[in-house]
Amino acid sequence: MKENVTRRAGRPRPVAVAPPPTPPEPGALAAKVRTLAPSMTRSMQRVAETVAGDPAGCAALTVTGLAERTGTSEATVVRTARLLGYPGYRDLRLALAGLAAQLASGAAPAVTADIAVDDSLADVVAKLTQDERQALADTAAGLDLRQLEAAVAALTAARRIDVYGVGASSLVAQDLAQKLLRIGLVAHAHADPHLAVTGAVQLRAGDVALAVTHSGRTVDVIEPLRAAFDRGATTVAVTGRPDGEVTRYADHVLTTSTARESELRPAAMSSRASQLLVVDCLFIGVAQRTYASAAPALHASYEALAHRHAPRRR
Repeated sequence: MKENVTRRAGRPRPVAVAPPPTPPEPGALAAKVRTLAPSMTRSMQRVAETVAGDPAGCAALTVTGLAERTGTSEATVVRTARLLGYPGYRDLRLALAGLAAQLASGAAPAVTADIAVDDSLADVVAKLTQDERQALADTAAGLDLRQLEAAVAALTAARRIDVYGVGASSLVAQDLAQKLLRIGLVAHAHADPHLAVTGAVQLRAGDVALAVTHSGRTVDVIEPLRAAFDRGATTVAVTGRPDGEVTRYADHVLTTSTARESELRPAAMSSRASQLLVVDCLFIGVAQRTYASAAPALHASYEALAHRHAPRRR
């Protein structure tokens, strides 16, 4: 792997550069648009929504033709393609052709309406199930497996792991830390921002700091990640905004998708399932690579907890 020198804490340190991200599969294009559109400029939104809404028609257009159709510029079209994960417009056109073929074969994703105040519980269950299923499918389709592999490798070799998250994301951070503890790794979840920064400044090369933030701009998560980054720890961001500020301090970025937000389904709810999918993938990847030690550790924790659930004798 090529080496690059990144300045941290006032001194150069060799840092392995992760391979460039793999362009999304055709089926992941709509998911990428849903995830990134809120953070795009209006002109880029027009391009992204146009190609997602009419992949067959746009696949036949040149970059100039798409710019004219969307009332934007060629530079905006190219920037949109790159933000969606494609090296250039040619790669986006190939993905559009592939997506058009999928849609023609009947592989279009189901879409449900937002949950209404007067919906029956049966409708709520059906709509939530469909939304969660779509969010998980979108996250899986858009997940960069090379970034995931690099994050798993870093966690596997880590001396210590700190995980940051606040609000709903703190539940996801705690879930990952608890799983890693059960296979014998030294892992801590920090929901208190002061304790998170206090712990982060103790990290160094060989440690891992992982931040969970849907928005990518939660200050209480970014600050400890930046402190860990500056001290040479390997840093990972699990976020719904790959262009968010948190990624400036992340060696590896794992992008999540979300179900559609609504009045009764805020971002905290819609992002949670996708975040849990990503941290479960991280945990399983680490457990596979440390199976010789992870399996006995899991067994020991099961045994210890089983005794706590045993009925008491009177």
